[in-house]
Amino acid sequence: MIGLTKFRSRFRRIHADSRGATIVEFAIVAPVMVMFMLGMSDQLYNIYATSVLQGAVIKAARDATLEGNNTATTNAALDARVLSLIRGMAPTATAVSTRKSYPNFSTVATPEPFTDNNGDGDRDPGECYTDLNENSQWDPDPGIAGDGGASDVVLYTMTITFPRLFPVAGILGGGRNMSITASTILKNQPWSDQDIPIPTTICT
Repeated sequence: MIGLTKFRSRFRRIHADSRGATIVEFAIVAPVMVMFMLGMSDQLYNIYATSVLQGAVIKAARDATLEGNNTATTNAALDARVLSLIRGMAPTATAVSTRKSYPNFSTVATPEPFTDNNGDGDRDPGECYTDLNENSQWDPDPGIAGDGGASDVVLYTMTITFPRLFPVAGILGGGRNMSITASTILKNQPWSDQDIPIPTTICT
């Protein structure tokens, strides 16, 4: 009975002793806080890189609208200039760019008009469509690869891939690389008469 009383007394003292509790609590909370801070830093880095890329893409696209600048050599130089800005933050970054031209803003990334006879929302064989880019086939995006000509509207897109600044995503099962994309739409300067294709209607 006396032993039980001593045990209970000692248990009460141990239970009331809060020494070391802070260390235990820190050991539980610290990993979560570190992961949270690294994740936030990774997202902020992503936002910053996207902002830099968007500004560089707009500058490159604006330069490409000038007469004589819409050539393969000039485009490659403009792409390299954009990539060099990103490589200032991520030396191993890689880039993929696309340029598509359209006769006007209303046709940018818009499916070629067609007559939906059965009302299913899809262009089926035999339904008439307007061939905006004159390639004799219906296209969900009638853009023509390249910078087009005078007064054409150009959609310039660049995707940059580079290693993440922090390995948080990899720890959580995500990829080790980050990809960001920026696009801009600009109209070429009217250095000559615009060559506007005459759309035809095809019903095959």
